[in-house]
Amino acid sequence: MPIASPEVYAEMLDRAKAGAFAYPAINVTSSQTLNAALRGFADAGSDGIIQVSTGGAEYLSGPTVKDMVTGSVAFAAYAHEVAKNYSVNIALHTDHCPKNKLDGFVRPLLAISKERVAKGGEPLFQSHMWDGSAVLLEENLQIAEELLAEAAAAKIVLEIEVGVVGGEEDGVVGAIDNKLYTTVSDGMAMVDRLGLGEKGRYMAALTFGNVHGVYKPGNVKLRPEILKEIQDAVGAKYGKEKPLSLVFHGGSGSLLSEIREALDYGVVKMNIDTDTQYAFTRPVADHMYRNYDGVLKVDGEVGNKKMYDPRVWGKEAEAGLAQRVVEACEHLRSTGTSLSK
Repeated sequence: MPIASPEVYAEMLDRAKAGAFAYPAINVTSSQTLNAALRGFADAGSDGIIQVSTGGAEYLSGPTVKDMVTGSVAFAAYAHEVAKNYSVNIALHTDHCPKNKLDGFVRPLLAISKERVAKGGEPLFQSHMWDGSAVLLEENLQIAEELLAEAAAAKIVLEIEVGVVGGEEDGVVGAIDNKLYTTVSDGMAMVDRLGLGEKGRYMAALTFGNVHGVYKPGNVKLRPEILKEIQDAVGAKYGKEKPLSLVFHGGSGSLLSEIREALDYGVVKMNIDTDTQYAFTRPVADHMYRNYDGVLKVDGEVGNKKMYDPRVWGKEAEAGLAQRVVEACEHLRSTGTSLSK
């Protein structure tokens, strides 16, 4: 199937919230990781989201080029072509974009999609994220409001972050302190400024103790009930049940019970990067250790081309990542929920 249209993406998100499941959002950095993610979603019978960060977009343009827009456009073009061969719907998304990278990443991509839509086509991406967690809430929401208008004109969903995800991702570091927990007043201020869809569709990454990177359960206290408190407060004011579509960041190492509780409170998208990076790399390490005398020309020998051919160990890497996507779909209850079923 082709990449999801704006209408299909909207239906995906609506069904997820109504059904208390979420889509894994898999960060990719190459055609191999993209293909692996597609395979995983297809194997699970789940629609899904595939995304690139600022660093991933730079890498996709070429490690010495480092142009985020070039990398993003190339990624999207490739994804639009190869996704046609799979029987699930895939949305393309750009991950965390801080203020100093908006002009070199999200805004040019929004302009490209707006031009495509004006000509009767579809947007290049289905959603973009503005990460305003490093600025004061008022400025965060002011920029979000501006971007939401641009996104709506391009038929794109905006994702914003209110609160702070701790840890580090692509050089953006969040302190592990009380800002890890979004407050009810923060959530109300967000809705007062952005509305509930009438100004454009958006998803909100509200934080409840989330931390990027690798950590063991228990190191950081997750409080999913915060999401319910904010949903209930907004719902009571506007007369709607679970009015917000929420995003779960920094979930590596989370307990399954915590993940499932967050789904019940309106999470429709969960970012997965650290775990899939490991799932991709682990089979490669295993291959190299088991076949070191084939992949290396040891003691003057010639090695074994069948062992160092990138396609050989690349297939193993892709299979590992795909299996982790299948596991993520199980955890997030999206297995077998594809609109194509």
